[in-house]
Order: sequence, then C-alpha cells, then structure tokens
Amino acid sequence: MGLVLGIDGGGTHTRASIVDSSAATENETRAFAESGSIKRLRVGAEAAEENLRALLADVYAQAGVTSVEAASVGVASANMPGIPEWITAVLSEFRIEKSEVVGDQVIALDAAFEGGPGILQIAGTGSNTIGRAPDGSGESAGGWSSRLGDEGSGYWIGLHAIRRALNAYDREEPTEVLKRVGEIWGTPTLEALINLGDSTPGPDFAALAPAISDLAEAGDAVAIGVLKQAAADLVGFVLLVRSKLRSKHGIAGEVPAAFTGSVIEKTPIVRRDFFAGLKAAAPAMPVRESAVVALEGAIWRAKRLAQ
Repeated sequence: MGLVLGIDGGGTHTRASIVDSSAATENETRAFAESGSIKRLRVGAEAAEENLRALLADVYAQAGVTSVEAASVGVASANMPGIPEWITAVLSEFRIEKSEVVGDQVIALDAAFEGGPGILQIAGTGSNTIGRAPDGSGESAGGWSSRLGDEGSGYWIGLHAIRRALNAYDREEPTEVLKRVGEIWGTPTLEALINLGDSTPGPDFAALAPAISDLAEAGDAVAIGVLKQAAADLVGFVLLVRSKLRSKHGIAGEVPAAFTGSVIEKTPIVRRDFFAGLKAAAPAMPVRESAVVALEGAIWRAKRLAQ
C-alpha cells in the first residue's frame, strides 16, 4: 500500500498526516502529528529544523513506517532562498521518494478547490485574499503585513479596537474595550496601556480579537463597529479578486469562494456579515461555509505526486 505525507507549516504550529495514496477520505489517515513552527524567520533556522525532524519522526512512528512514497509541504516562506532546499534535504533523509515545497496559500487553495479556480479568503492572525484562474495563474488583494495592511485580521481587530476606543475615550463615549485590554495586558492605568501598546516589539494585538468579539456580543458599540468593518473589508477583498479573475482571465460565470482562519470561523459578527455581504453582492457565487483545512490540500497534492 503506497503512503503519502502532507505537511502544513503554519506560523505557530506545523501539522502532518500520513495517508494511503489511494484513500478517498480522511478516514484512511494512518497518522497525525503536530510540532512547533518550521518558519525560519519566526523561530530561527536551528529550531525550525528541529521541529521538522521531530514532526517527521513522530508521524513516522505513529504510522509504523520508515518511508513514504511522496510528500507535499506547504509553508509561508516557500519562496525564500534556501527554504525549499533545506526542507527537501531533510525529507530525503526520511526516505521520501518524491517531494515538493510550495507556499501555504497553494495547499490552502487546493484544500478548497483541488487544482481548480476559486477565491480563498485567509483571515487569522493576518489576512490575505488569493484567487486562482482556470489556467493556474493567480490574483490577490491585501496581505500587506500587519503594519501596512492585513485588514480584517485578528491583528487588525485588536489594534483598531484600541484605536477606536481611544477615540471614544476622547469623546467621553462609553466602551469597555480599554478596560478589557488593560486586564489582558496587566496595565493598571491608561498610560501603562499606551506605553505597552506603543512599545517595540509590540504586544500580541491578534490575541485580543476573542475578547473584542465577546464585548461586541455583549453590545459594546466600539467592538461592534470594529468587527463590522473587518467583515466589510474581507468581503471587499473577495469581490475585488473576483473582479480581477473575471475581467483579466475571461471567466464568464461565477467564481467559487472559501475561507480559512479563526476570524471568520470563530467571530460571530464577522462570520454573519461576511456571508451576508457576499450573498448581497454576488447572490450566485458559491461560498463554502466551513473553514478550509490547509493540510487536506497538502495531502491532495501528495497523492497527485505519487500517481
């Protein structure tokens, strides 16, 4: 029985699965393992390689194998010089016959559309909107980093909730945002909150997103406004990429859309407004309502490599 390996190298965690290359469903999974990040820019070259080797050793041990037929690895830094080479070198030591290293957006797209055209809205810590035409060429919008863009992301939500709350504070308008952020950050005064928020390196603004969602659900006007703007931005990016695909690539009909990331999946106001916004603007657009699991795209690609 031929076995293949899929790896999703996320910014915080790296996940791997070994499956039967002829399996049609995830029920045929032989093993699943998880380790730390393999992004060198995030954890350093030494830690990234240690995490990759530990992941491979773990998933092999669980599956009871010493080699696999093919592997597909998706990682955000795939286009950086030297990244594909070192990952490929490690994979070869684990007796993998065929392998590839591609961007994490590639495996996410394939998890949703299996090589076909479509639009994927990524909205987690960061945000990005990517689309693929029938010929495999791509279009995108957003994703210009936390400092310069990433509208609708968890980072954007945390940062802009504080900005809007400070604006409300100046106008003596009610909001619980600053109080809640101070509790999370352990800053007893507004001055301490500002000093921490403006520090370098700064705090984890994305980690504030769940609290902002809770405040919005409780009726906080500032939190509600931020989340509604996040949803509107995400909808706008999907429609922009849709427009690019249709006008520049000769797509006559609708383009299917999907999403991945906790902002849409786990933030009720953003989720409701995101789907409602797409429905209002493009009623015929097929929109997948469950989050894409990028690892499934890596497995799909590994099976094709094994053919």
